[in-house]
Amino acid sequence: MTDEEATSNTYVIRPNFQHKFRPAAVRDTIHSVLVEHLSGKTYIAEETTDWTKVISDDIKQKLKDMGYDRYKFLVQVVIGEQRGEGVKMACRCFWDSDTDNYAQDIFMNDSLFCVAAAFGVFYY
Repeated sequence: MTDEEATSNTYVIRPNFQHKFRPAAVRDTIHSVLVEHLSGKTYIAEETTDWTKVISDDIKQKLKDMGYDRYKFLVQVVIGEQRGEGVKMACRCFWDSDTDNYAQDIFMNDSLFCVAAAFGVFYY
């Protein structure tokens, strides 16, 4: 180890630019998971609990595979019956706007709707 390596600060408090949470890429990942799991399905209330668990676990695993170092992922999936009525969702978070972010996507067909949101929070 050189003197320069011994005295340099190795503790990183911000992710490198290439390792920052990218909402556009995450949204594409969420979209592909929703299409994969929900295409051709009809709303069955008894099965939606299992669907939400499988979809959220799949999204979380794919986000981990994207290589975001030191990020904690929170994934929320809501599935409801499509009845032609309006639905609004909101969330509120307290975080570091420089490092943390989120992405969401919506899947709809004639029978159901699904909203999935993924939050990436950087560990300091």
